[in-house]
Amino acid sequence: MMKRRLSGDLSHEANIQRMIRVNHAGEYGAKRIYAGQLAVLGKSPCAMVIEKMAKQEQAHLDTFSHLMAKRRVRPTLLMPLWHVAGYALGAATALLGEKAAMACTVAVESVIDEHYANQEHQLDAGEAELKSVIGKFRADEREHHDTALSHQAEAAPLYPLLTAVIVYQTKLAIWLSTRM
Repeated sequence: MMKRRLSGDLSHEANIQRMIRVNHAGEYGAKRIYAGQLAVLGKSPCAMVIEKMAKQEQAHLDTFSHLMAKRRVRPTLLMPLWHVAGYALGAATALLGEKAAMACTVAVESVIDEHYANQEHQLDAGEAELKSVIGKFRADEREHHDTALSHQAEAAPLYPLLTAVIVYQTKLAIWLSTRM
């Protein structure tokens, strides 16, 4: 049975464009967070772990950049903000230490896991390619989350407060990027 659209509902294509736009912005933000962390922690024991996650985020970003071009989706107007804010968040958490950098990853990836799960649920068989991409990237993001936990993220100073603030910021960034 076809779902009935209500006044004010987005068309299927507009909804897909929003998904691609926000996912592109999120992967770009993740890349910038890891760049900020590596600028501070480049010689630390956890640098190789961060570099591996950063490479996966770059692959995710490349995929969403390709999908944006293929489906003629404009990027969020907030890309310049995410360029600076992502890097600043990464550098700031890294300045608090390796555990805080990992706590940042836990917070961000917990939100992204939920975000991608919601998108997977919304997509039907007509969007099998996008659903598959999101499912694969969601698994990668969960791996990042679990890796950060295994690197003592929960031992970061003020872990509950730090992660709560980052979760809020991440949810706000998603909301804004979806709409702008």
